[in-house]
Amino acid sequence: MSNEFQLNAESRSDTGKGASRRLRRLQERVPGILYGGEAEPQMISVELRELKKALENEAFYSHILTLKLDGANVQAVLRDMQRHPAKGHPLHVDLLRVDKTHKITMNVPLHFINEESSIGVKKQGGEIQHNYAEVEVSCLPQHLPEFIEVDMANAELDTVIHLSDLKLPKGVELTQLALGEDHDQPVAAVHQPKVRASADDEADEAAGEEASGEE
Repeated sequence: MSNEFQLNAESRSDTGKGASRRLRRLQERVPGILYGGEAEPQMISVELRELKKALENEAFYSHILTLKLDGANVQAVLRDMQRHPAKGHPLHVDLLRVDKTHKITMNVPLHFINEESSIGVKKQGGEIQHNYAEVEVSCLPQHLPEFIEVDMANAELDTVIHLSDLKLPKGVELTQLALGEDHDQPVAAVHQPKVRASADDEADEAAGEEASGEE
């Protein structure tokens, strides 16, 4: 993983909606909770500006983070985040502690490559349909990928790429496939474009319906 993410966090003792509002408004910090592992859940806060900058990078959502908390470094992943419904800025974050000996389950984005040069698109006039934008994986923290590539270069017309066709990094499993073959869902496909009726065809069809009505 090429990116390194660090967040400076502080413990907090005040809880409740009022305390959270004051934290956001007066200190420009985002309340959150750190949980998981053998330690008790801990109420924390992080700097709003620092968090917003990290959120601009897609890798932040599927990456091991280093929290600098109370003089110690804590490894964690972002599990959930509440945003302002209108402004979109973060209101609360849930962070999960991780350690290298226990597997974690995370959503990882899919990166579709070579779509324009795909055989089914470039030579056969098809178009690509995406069914998934991300997949859920299970792995040890050190094996967590930032994304999974889906190479469409050799995909011909009417090709369907399933979850089982994805090339996964070492030590990474798809949680859906662990449930059985019935869960091997299509990720992407190359189809013939739908032909839209022309204006003349629609006019002829309308005229035919009117004629039928007169009879």
